[in-house]
Amino acid sequence: MMATTMNSRGFTLTEVLIASTISAFIAIAAVGALKTVTDSTQVVSRATETAGEVRFAARMMAADLGNLYRDPDPKSMKLVGASEESSAGGPTMLTFYAVGSAKARSGQPEGDIYEIEYFLAKDNNAQPEPGAEEEEEAEKSVLFRRLWPNPDRERNPGGILTPIAENIDHMEVQFFDGRQWATQWPEELQSIPELVEVTLVTVPKDRGSPVIERFTVNFSRLAARGASASGEGPQGEQGSGQPPQQQGQPQPQENQGTPESPESKR
Repeated sequence: MMATTMNSRGFTLTEVLIASTISAFIAIAAVGALKTVTDSTQVVSRATETAGEVRFAARMMAADLGNLYRDPDPKSMKLVGASEESSAGGPTMLTFYAVGSAKARSGQPEGDIYEIEYFLAKDNNAQPEPGAEEEEEAEKSVLFRRLWPNPDRERNPGGILTPIAENIDHMEVQFFDGRQWATQWPEELQSIPELVEVTLVTVPKDRGSPVIERFTVNFSRLAARGASASGEGPQGEQGSGQPPQQQGQPQPQENQGTPESPESKR
């Protein structure tokens, strides 16, 4: 009986090294591709989130301005604002009286007139994002909204302060008086501009185009009625509350209240 022997041959050291090298290259390429996809996803997610915040802030500001408190006496209304580029020299802000039905504080007496202020400020209590630089977090600016129930001109401003949107790099407010645009509207005017334009800008820290939201609120009829009410005194003289920009403008032709004659109806 003859014994048969089987020679079992394994991998040589050279073959093992070549296979290990190829596997390492494949793993490195896969990890790099996965990291690229993950980074791109994070960039798109941050850009989408930032755009959503800016859009939300613009819509909230437009809605609040749309509820501006209206009164036959222009001195009872309030709309004050200034951009950072104006001669006022302070930060960009916009303050006005608005009408609202939702209560700001539960269980406390409130009217339906509120003072609302929007302004940019640094948020020192912001939590740093993972992987974000400390310098970038230190420069983070936040758009705040201050809601003051039962406002009183004789008291210092107060109310509830709420952050609306983060990473707002620039806020600009412009006012149109019927002839030209201005970067500030002081309280001394005691009137309402015809147009208010607000621009919010955020610049992505990594890459991408700036996100810009701009809207305009039209107060032309309200400004015309306010100019008509404050432009004449008891004997038809010019009132002292008339803003210099709106003097000499023709009176609005709407709401004259003149009844139509029978001939005109025919």
